[in-house]
Amino acid sequence: MTLQPLTPVNCAGLLQPGCSLLQLDGEVLLFGQKGWPKRSCPTGVFGVRFKRGEMKLRAISFSNDSCYLPPLRCPAVCRLDPYDGLPESYLIHGGRTPNNEISSSLYLLTMDSRGCNRKLTLRCKEKELVAEVPGPRYGHTMSMVQSRGKTACVLFGGRSYMPSGERTTESWNSVVDCPPQVFLFDLEFGCCSAHTLPELSDGQSFHLALAREDCVYFIGGHSLASDSRPPRLFRLHVELLQGSPLLSCETLDNGLSISSAIFTRMGPTHRYIILGGYQSDSQKRMECTTVILDEKGIHFEPVETPKWTPDIIHSRTWFGGSSGEGSILLAVPTEGRPSQQDMHYFYQVSFQTEGETREEDGTLGCSQESTDYDDSTPLEDSEELYFGREPHELDGSSDGEGDAYNEEDEEDESQTGYWIKCCLGCQLDPNTWEPYYSTELHRPAMIFCSRGEGGHWVHAQCMELSETLLLKLSQGSKKYFCLDHGGLPYQEMTPPRHIIPLKRITMKAKDKKRPLTIKMSPAKKSFFRRLFD
Repeated sequence: MTLQPLTPVNCAGLLQPGCSLLQLDGEVLLFGQKGWPKRSCPTGVFGVRFKRGEMKLRAISFSNDSCYLPPLRCPAVCRLDPYDGLPESYLIHGGRTPNNEISSSLYLLTMDSRGCNRKLTLRCKEKELVAEVPGPRYGHTMSMVQSRGKTACVLFGGRSYMPSGERTTESWNSVVDCPPQVFLFDLEFGCCSAHTLPELSDGQSFHLALAREDCVYFIGGHSLASDSRPPRLFRLHVELLQGSPLLSCETLDNGLSISSAIFTRMGPTHRYIILGGYQSDSQKRMECTTVILDEKGIHFEPVETPKWTPDIIHSRTWFGGSSGEGSILLAVPTEGRPSQQDMHYFYQVSFQTEGETREEDGTLGCSQESTDYDDSTPLEDSEELYFGREPHELDGSSDGEGDAYNEEDEEDESQTGYWIKCCLGCQLDPNTWEPYYSTELHRPAMIFCSRGEGGHWVHAQCMELSETLLLKLSQGSKKYFCLDHGGLPYQEMTPPRHIIPLKRITMKAKDKKRPLTIKMSPAKKSFFRRLFD
């Protein structure tokens, strides 16, 4: 067990209480926050990377057919392992937005594709629920159960605003515990049913829910009605019968007095470790507990706690989430210290042995994706440099094929997709590539050579270009050729644009305003001249 301090690199303000950490396709994703220090990021989902004691974030993009996913805090998040040919995914329900709006929507988050250099693209779809639909809430839980070859989702607990009929001027924004109902819905048809059980008599929020097969265990939680955290432990048994489901609940004695705790899964078995949380409003729970789910039930075992730092011991609040199997990201506030610019201290708690940690580090080191990001502001394209080409020319080109999913690319990216578009003397190895220019975030900077059939791409590093020259070329409007086609980075100017002059349409004679004139004969003119003289 280790406790390692982390240094956030321009991302400390993005992690706030209520955020969620997801693990999808081997990556750790931060969900629930919105914004980017240098550039806008409308998605609100970031990839989290840990390297040499530093924590860095990278914005994650969504597919074009995705719906908008608002930044939700304290939602119910449930992981769906691959089953029946469906990929691994996450269900996200409810949550509270930064504008204190409570959501009632259900989203399904999956991986869309792996593009060039293993760039992750997500897909988000909103699932519609029918029948007895749960209302908007936050601080609740969702769990997956399997019974008789069927799969369903269990939703329980949470808080919401006081009903509109009970609100007054003083309690307009007051929150209350949701009724202690258990909602059960299937993912295929979205049909939802509400169940009231006599054992669940009080509202429960910010509790833990651990599921194994057809049983769900509700651990701890906070009740607003009594303002307490009793050591509660319920076991919910779900039978998915052919007609209507059958639910039964049992109260167990060996519960925990805890709320807002963090848990992480240890391997493929049903073994978890609980860390953090609160025993009361002014007392944190500093112990760690192992939870084991088996055929006999649930078992709790104490675990040796990390050597807490003084900042963690004396802090009033803390939060975080699971950053992988046996790993937890922990954050504590700086308590208003003027010398500390960041708002929180960050730590990574690892419950793995040293051998497992080294093996995991070695696996991450073989990734093709670079984890070094520069603090400098990227170029407008920020991912790839296009030289001497207009935006309309890029729409129909084949340069973006690396972003599309291709099954052959998964076998050997060094021979397919993005990497073949370079010169014969290319010295870059895609398996060991590291950023060379500060503008390279996800891919090597490349120059498009116009010679040959359809042209080809050449790495800017193979052209022996300096970063200053690379930035200068990116701002021009010239055609470029590689060293094999002329020996110079550029030779010809792109033809100037033909600007069509504006035609000035003359106004019609009848529309023109002319001065008022009076037609008179010479005799009348002579008469008036003598009259006024």
